[in-house]
Amino acid sequence: MGSPTEKETRLSFFTGVKTEYKKVSWPDRQSVLKQSLAVVLVSVVLGFVIAVLDYIIQLGVNFLTSI
Repeated sequence: MGSPTEKETRLSFFTGVKTEYKKVSWPDRQSVLKQSLAVVLVSVVLGFVIAVLDYIIQLGVNFLTSI
């Protein structure tokens, strides 16, 4: 017997993918919504903190360069 053809290899790959896909434990809708909200809130808060720090550092640099 020779090596498997490209078509057989492809079918074997997709069969494996389908089998593994069935093993995945998907989160429920409520969990996804809570986690998404947490990511958005943390991103907004972190963006605000970075903006404040940037403003303070800019004031300090402007003060030092004006001396």
